[in-house]
Amino acid sequence: MRVDILRQQSPESAPYWETFEYDGPMDNSVAGVLDYINYHDDVVNADGKPSIRVGWDCSCMQGVCGACAMVINGTPALACETLIRGLKAVELRPLRKFPVIRDLLVDRASIHENLMRTNMYIGEYQPSTENDHAHQYAAAKCLKCGLCLEVCPNYVNGHTFYGAAFANDCYLVASRNRAKAKEIGAVYAAHFGRDCSKSLSCVDVCPMKIPTLASMAKLNRNKAR
Repeated sequence: MRVDILRQQSPESAPYWETFEYDGPMDNSVAGVLDYINYHDDVVNADGKPSIRVGWDCSCMQGVCGACAMVINGTPALACETLIRGLKAVELRPLRKFPVIRDLLVDRASIHENLMRTNMYIGEYQPSTENDHAHQYAAAKCLKCGLCLEVCPNYVNGHTFYGAAFANDCYLVASRNRAKAKEIGAVYAAHFGRDCSKSLSCVDVCPMKIPTLASMAKLNRNKAR
């Protein structure tokens, strides 16, 4: 199987394509393919020329950490959850909405920096009177993987519009700290509510299937009270 990877050796260097051959089992994931390529000390590309190991990130390899997010055959997805069965070739790119560190490894620090910048933390636990535990549990499953931001037509660099991951955190904090709910409503409007075009591509691509639209509706309802 042909594996094309958009590589970049440092944040300052120019990206380039490199092709590898995968000759392993076809009941594997993209993460397994990358492990296969990197396995030997002497990495060789499809032309038989010496290369270096492909930079990428992983942790759990079970779809619950979000570290292996990348663009696979044009679609943002988790490498550990994308099976290669039935594919004739694989094309891998880093997420484009974040700075590249090396190859498929990107810097997603902006997601957490935006939470810190807006003080989006629960603090003292003061739950709302609504019995909304099912949705709280669903929203709390966010991996901060960045896939929702990759497909969002409104998210550019995270300077003003913070994206779906931020909206879900706004809902979580507002539902667990009544004292901060009003303040969060204003922050939510400034960094998400006013600029979201409701394309809902974030919902389609989310590996945890978080119902972000429900989070938005609940925040808008609380703001109207």
